[in-house]
Amino acid sequence: MKIKEKEFEDILVDLKALAAQLGAEIRFEKGDFKGGYCLLKDSKVVVINKMANLQKKVMILSMALKELGIDDMYLTPKLREIIDEMADMK
Repeated sequence: MKIKEKEFEDILVDLKALAAQLGAEIRFEKGDFKGGYCLLKDSKVVVINKMANLQKKVMILSMALKELGIDDMYLTPKLREIIDEMADMK
């Protein structure tokens, strides 16, 4: 699927809303790391390097959402396809 650069902003908003539904906190931090999902004192946290480009942020958040478990949730077919495709890019 070809995604235009402008679409990544909307996709990131949708993914952040999905993470909130799953009870995960999204943190954009600065540092020498890629990011991903972790448990911090029983809290679900997804840390994303705020210096990464939009596509990389979407990819990291997609991988984290797959780890959190979105298989049983209703997602629009387009959003599910984006998450599957981005999570597989690694």
